[in-house]
Parts: sequence; C-alpha cells; structure tokens
Amino acid sequence: MDFKWDYALSLFWESDFWWACVIVAALSISAWSIAGVIGFFLALAKQSRLILINPLSRLYIWFFRSLPLLVLLVFVYNFPQIFPSTAPVLTVPFYAGLVSLVLSESAYMAEIHRGGILSVPRGQYEAGRALGIRYSGIQRLIVIPQAIRIALPTLSNQFITIVKLTSLVSVISLTEILLVGQRLYTQNFLIFETMLAVAFYYVLVVTLFDRVLIYLENSLDVTRKHPGAFRPSRAELDDIQAVRQKVSVQQQQSQGASSQPALRAVNLNKYYGDHHALKDINLSVMPGDVISIIGASGSGKTSLIRALNGLESIDSGSVLLNGNPFLGEGATGGQGAVDRKILSIGMVFQSFNLFPNKTALQNITLALTYHGREANKAARRTLGLAQLEKVGLLEHANKYPHQLSGGQQQRVAIARALAMKPSIMLFDEPTSALDPELVSEVLKVLEQLVADGMTMLIVTHEMQFAFSVSDRIIFLKDGAIMHDETPAQLRASEDQQVQDFLYQVR
Repeated sequence: MDFKWDYALSLFWESDFWWACVIVAALSISAWSIAGVIGFFLALAKQSRLILINPLSRLYIWFFRSLPLLVLLVFVYNFPQIFPSTAPVLTVPFYAGLVSLVLSESAYMAEIHRGGILSVPRGQYEAGRALGIRYSGIQRLIVIPQAIRIALPTLSNQFITIVKLTSLVSVISLTEILLVGQRLYTQNFLIFETMLAVAFYYVLVVTLFDRVLIYLENSLDVTRKHPGAFRPSRAELDDIQAVRQKVSVQQQQSQGASSQPALRAVNLNKYYGDHHALKDINLSVMPGDVISIIGASGSGKTSLIRALNGLESIDSGSVLLNGNPFLGEGATGGQGAVDRKILSIGMVFQSFNLFPNKTALQNITLALTYHGREANKAARRTLGLAQLEKVGLLEHANKYPHQLSGGQQQRVAIARALAMKPSIMLFDEPTSALDPELVSEVLKVLEQLVADGMTMLIVTHEMQFAFSVSDRIIFLKDGAIMHDETPAQLRASEDQQVQDFLYQVR
C-alpha cells in the first residue's frame, strides 16, 4: 500500500487535532502544577519526624508509585459506582483523567522534591534558625526556592512524561490526541499516516513547553546573573550615614544599659551518644566583653558556641540571656520564645551560610522583612546598605554570593547578623575557611566591632588576633573550661598543656 502523502499533510490542519492539543496542554499543565504542590507537602511529610505524618506519606508514595496509571484511570472513572456523589466530577473524562494523573504523579513529584530538599545544605537551615526564622518561614523563604531550582530539570522531565501519559486517558474517552488519531484510522485504515500526525502533535506540545521550562530554569539560575557594582546616589549615601550613626548610638546605649551578664551559661552539659562533649560549662559574658575561645580540634569549641544560641540542644544546665532564662532549665515558652530571644544573638558561621539565590543586600534584609523590623521596605533597604557600607562592601550590594570571594562572603554574613541589632555576637571560627590572604579583611571588621564596643564570643585559631583584642581567653580541653583568664595571665600560665598548644599554633 502506497503512503498517502496528501492525506498525511492534510492532518496537520485538522481542527480536531488542534483542539486535542489544547486539551492535552490543559491536562498536563494542571496535573503537573497540582501534583507539584501536593508532592512538595508529601516530601516534607516524609522528612517529618511526626509519628503519624511520616508513615502516611510513605504509604501514599509507595502505593501510587506501584499502581499502573491505566488501572488507576479505570478505577477513578468508575468510582461513582461506589460513591454516587462523585459522579458530577468523575464521570467527566477530563476531570477523571486529571484526578488520576494527580494521584499518580504526586507520588513521583514527592521523591523529586525530596531530592531537592536534601540537596539544600544543612547550613541554610541553621542560618535561618540563627536569624530567628521559624520552621515554616525557613521552608518558604530559604529551602523551597533553592529546592525547586535544584529539582527543576527533573520536574521539567516529569512534565514531558505527563504529556505522554495523557495518551492513556483515551481509555476513558477523553478526546485527546491519540483518541482523535484512533477515530480517524478506524474510518480509513491509514494507520501509518495518521500515527505520524499523532506523533507530530505530541512532539509539538512537548517542544513548546520544553522551551518554556528551559527559560524558567535559566531565569532561576543565579549563576547566569552578573549584576554590576552598586552606585548609590548622594541622597542614598546621606541616608546610609545617618542610619549608621543612629545604629552606633543605639549599640552604645544598649551595651551600657545593664550591669548584669549579657550571656551566662550555668552547668552546661552536652552529650553526643556516649561522648560527653561539654562538661559543666560555667561562663559569664558581660556587656562589652570580647572573649576568645581556643583549644585543640575536638575540644568542644564549636559545640559550646552553638549550644549558647540553641543550634545544639543541651542535656542539662541553662543559658541566660540578659538575665532571663533562654535555654535549658527555667526556660519557658517553647521554640517560639527561643526564636524571639535568639534575635539578641548574632551568629556568624565558619562556612558563611549565605543564601545563594539572594544578593548580598537581600541576604541582609530577608530576616528584617520576616520579623517586620524597621518602618518599611525602604528603611530596611537603607539599613542593609548601611551594614554593607560598615563592612566595606557597599558597591557589592547587588551581587550574588557566587560573585564574591570567601572574605567578602564572610563580611556579608557579619553584616547580615549585625542588621538584627543583636546585643551579643558569636563567631564560629570566622576565618578558618578562608585563604590566608583573605583572613586579614575579616579580622579588620572584627577589630572594628571591638572598637565599637560590641559584646563578642569568638572561636578562633588566630592566636595573635585573639591575644590582641580579647578581654578574656577561654581555653577548652575535652569539653571542659581549663582556663578563663586575661591574655596576659594565659601567656604567663605554667600549665604545660596551654604552652604546648600555643607553641603548636603560633
């Protein structure tokens, strides 16, 4: 039998095919969007530690990934036989097909989203917690945007799969592309010519939406964005200077407003399994104190600094903030109270933990916006610019973290913490992840904070810096405070362990 070219070409103008393309597009987009949202909640539920939510999510994903879509379509379309009240919806082929696709694809989407969520570094969660952002806010503002960007290539591939799966909906008489083709070739028996047109229309739909998804993927890829230097106007510079002066006055007033410790740890203990990481830590930090924490690797320095702001749970003892119970014994109000009080403690991490999908300025203003700080968006922007100017990075306000050096990223992290106007700053080895030539620019910022009278606890291996700026130095060994002395007293110590450590790190 000869191939009927004239008939095959005529099918490219067949109106039934074009209407079927519209139905396939509508069904695919609706199923992909709805399943994407449901799948994200299923992914979060599967990650949850709640006793009921986790197993229900796992059961859903297991069942609908195991059930063939064709079987599900037939079941859903005939479901009104069991529950007649569903007939107005499920007897309509389009809606029956949509429900079936959503039920099936949500299970696959959940695993795709879970992969995206697991790919977001743990430090992103900790940075959000340190800024007092609650779990829902961390997910909405920090994790979900990054997870979607990571998962988008796979999600795009899943959309193409859904487009092709719509051909199965023909079994419940939905007039989609394949059913139109079947009706035609049963009339004229020109199967090859008709299926060639069917293939063309599926490829057309996939190609058009693939272009859209690629555009979306590229628009979300911040590594493709290279904004230039920020050039403030004269008026903006005046506003920035005014805010800096105002913040400086407020800081000086807050530091001198109380005679009680800004931060106090009482009999603090922390275990990791059988390992006793922190042993009866007693520490008092007065307003304006600069305290360096030193010791060999594994001595408990990072565990201590993280326990003081709640990033690590404590097994016994308590932490008091400005004289009020904050963590452990005597603390009330649950996690909500911790999230509110943690705003008084600024935290700077060893690995920066900037939000990679946000500019330097957006990194700073995110928590300000979440907590409703300052009068309006313009005021928050000015405060963010003032903090960037303070750390010498004003011209980099519109740049993303990938465009900044390690030292610049750490200075943005310091500016982000300072923007919340904390009463005390915690630094967890702020220079250890930097190349030697970048260390000095971060240390200069810390020295400026010392000059400003900021209360600080600094975990560091920079001995020269620690001994030059600290009021006290704490020497940790095996999770216990061995010495809490002035730099001069520690240098003069006859403790051989101290002298050996100082000799090794000098």
